[in-house]
Amino acid sequence: MNKQEKIKLFQDVFSPKPGEKILFLADIPHDEIKDNEKWKDRREMAFEWYNTFKEWGRQKGFIVDYKEFPATGLHNSIIPQDMIDLGFSSNLVIAMTEFSASSSLINIAKIGSNTRCASMPMVERRMEQSALRADYSEVQKHAAILERILNNAIAADVDFSTGDKLHVDLRYRTAKREAGDCSQPGQLINFPGGEAWKVPYEAAPDEIGKYGESKTEGIQPVSRDGELFKFKIKNNKIIGVIGKGKKAEEMRNFLNENETRKNIAEFAFGCNPKALVTGNPLEDEKASGMHIGYAMSIQLGGKIESDMHEDIIYAKGCPIWAKKVVLTNKDGNRTEVIKDAVIRSEILR
Repeated sequence: MNKQEKIKLFQDVFSPKPGEKILFLADIPHDEIKDNEKWKDRREMAFEWYNTFKEWGRQKGFIVDYKEFPATGLHNSIIPQDMIDLGFSSNLVIAMTEFSASSSLINIAKIGSNTRCASMPMVERRMEQSALRADYSEVQKHAAILERILNNAIAADVDFSTGDKLHVDLRYRTAKREAGDCSQPGQLINFPGGEAWKVPYEAAPDEIGKYGESKTEGIQPVSRDGELFKFKIKNNKIIGVIGKGKKAEEMRNFLNENETRKNIAEFAFGCNPKALVTGNPLEDEKASGMHIGYAMSIQLGGKIESDMHEDIIYAKGCPIWAKKVVLTNKDGNRTEVIKDAVIRSEILR
């Protein structure tokens, strides 16, 4: 993107106003958290965005700052308190980080807050030519349609390319969307945007006496570094990891370190027509298809707090994909949203 294209993107998505304070955040490697080329380039990209925003701010009357902090080493771990304090004193926070800062940003951008936030973990410069270049009016239209469809759904049935099947309980939750609009106080977006999601019914302690157990149940396949293993799921929790390989054992140990990591936290559709599947989750999850998140859900409208959140993506081009996804609606009718791994075009009309 050239300077004018970036300014148009900033205006369309963030709509900065005279007198506002804008803060760019980047995390930096330290100790055993080692640097890599994409991370280094991301910090350079963040500083370029900061300089473009700063120059534009001189013309428009807003102030722009840039801060770096030691990386947390884990997606959605809490960032340093001094960065959170700076966020509270800003009107817009744009976090272009290696490790997602969303769990901290959700506490900064909340109802009644003057701050809006954009989380951009693992963003890459090449996305300026793909997902960041989308027509966000179109993305917002598609996300709104999918949000409405999810709000009318009480369950989803997923057929994976591995032959596995998963039933997801979508009762008692409200669907939401994120489509590249970060113009209002209290907003938190994941950017580049283009998705709609619904937290499955989690049977949290304050709900189980009223609604009973969750009906989310089945097998969810996972691919890590070429190794296939599977989550065995019941009552919306990962109750076992099927597999004998190294990655399966690592995941088993990781989940057992914190019971909240076993929660199925998100059921979502991506809808950014410019998003490419390359192995980068930030963009992959916005491509036409489905993804499922586990662990923390409170930032998405759920009940479970945890020390992390991670999405597993099943769009076409991923090692495993969702061949078919059928929603059961409140009236008992069924809607096929995904066929042959992509969202059916007629759904988005």
